[in-house]
Amino acid sequence: MSAPLSPNLKGALYMTLSMAAFTLNDACVKLVAETVPLFQIVALRGLSTTILLAVTVHLTVGLRFSMPRRDRPLVAWRTVAEVGAMVAFLLALTNMAIANATAILSALPLMVTLAAAVLFRDPVGWRRWAAIGVGFVGVMMIVQPGTDGFNEWSLLALLSVVIITARDLLTRAFSPAVPSMSVAVITAGAVGAFGAIVSLFTPWVAMGLYEIALTLAASVFIIGGYVFGIMVMRIGEVGFVSPFRYTSLIFALILGFVIFDEFPNTLALFGVATVMAAGIYTLFRERIRKQDVSPRPGRM
Repeated sequence: MSAPLSPNLKGALYMTLSMAAFTLNDACVKLVAETVPLFQIVALRGLSTTILLAVTVHLTVGLRFSMPRRDRPLVAWRTVAEVGAMVAFLLALTNMAIANATAILSALPLMVTLAAAVLFRDPVGWRRWAAIGVGFVGVMMIVQPGTDGFNEWSLLALLSVVIITARDLLTRAFSPAVPSMSVAVITAGAVGAFGAIVSLFTPWVAMGLYEIALTLAASVFIIGGYVFGIMVMRIGEVGFVSPFRYTSLIFALILGFVIFDEFPNTLALFGVATVMAAGIYTLFRERIRKQDVSPRPGRM
């Protein structure tokens, strides 16, 4: 019988699933945005996401919005951060290659780990710091600052990195009494409401079955992204699970090639390999660390 996954390995799995879901959502939004105004998409996706998620939660674990008083400001500020990150990243995504936008977002582990080490005193050894640093170098090899791929839209993507860091740390500060699924419903509703308000300033356009299907698919994917994204910040060490955000880069490169006919140059491919190696090494170091601290037979 196989041993249960450790909290860190569960966190790594949740992070990977969250990144896959968010990247698929990004691809759907980017496709629909070719013919439909962005905030019309955000409004409709938010509506369908909120309904689907609320019904699912109600039928499974039960939908409840009661939470401790100390957590209410944290949930409110997390929701604001989610809306801000959505605006910054989607504007960048619809004006640049999906792989480039996702690569910039991959700078998150470095920022989240630094902030978590300072604020929460999470243990982060020098080897994992080194692995995250190497991964960041790989991201820079993909983005290639100073070239045409790095522009004002890249700055918006970088802004989303800062906002998402704040969002994740706010999530980390939640008490165990906060219902994760309810936070996901609140987030979806807030994002959709914001999109609906902003969309009033631009004419809406008619959508065909293709656009409607992609918008619904985006809703399903973003539900997975929300739920796993909330779960991952509440289990395991931030310094360990954060590097698995790099998996979104792999998903984005694949989707960019298959759907958008975008293929990275040689330097970018080396960057992808570097990012993957950093993530694998981080996992390897966690296993070694577990073996070092576990009791050995014959020792007291």
